[in-house]
Amino acid sequence: MSEKSEKAKELFKSGYNCSQAVLGVFCEELGMDFDTAMKLACSFGGGMGRMREVCGTVSGMFMAAGLAFSSPEPTSENKANQYKIVQELANRFREKNGSIICRELLQGVESSNSPIPSERTETYYKKRPCIELVADSVEIFEEYMKECSLKASV
Repeated sequence: MSEKSEKAKELFKSGYNCSQAVLGVFCEELGMDFDTAMKLACSFGGGMGRMREVCGTVSGMFMAAGLAFSSPEPTSENKANQYKIVQELANRFREKNGSIICRELLQGVESSNSPIPSERTETYYKKRPCIELVADSVEIFEEYMKECSLKASV
């Protein structure tokens, strides 16, 4: 397990949501301060505000991809390039975990889409795959960035 994935797991264990934990380990090297990144990613925890839609770890990975690879120019080419990256990252996550949808990843775990976050207890961590999904998203994005660096240096 990488240093970044371990740090992301620690962020998650310290109370940050899944999306914050992923974006939090990449934000500063990609040009965003930690506090701003935590504010930005806060709404995406629990599958977007605990609605159990797209997994927050995946959303955090997509936000990091936006910081790393997108352009502020609103051209069709720039959008297409970014969407290609997002689809590739989603496919890698899906291959490893079977889905990118929070409620599907939490299948068999009692969950609620109440806006009140679940209390973080030892039982919480034992029942849910979230901490491992945090690590998976970080490792997938790290690998993708390495591949892009290798392509750029050739």
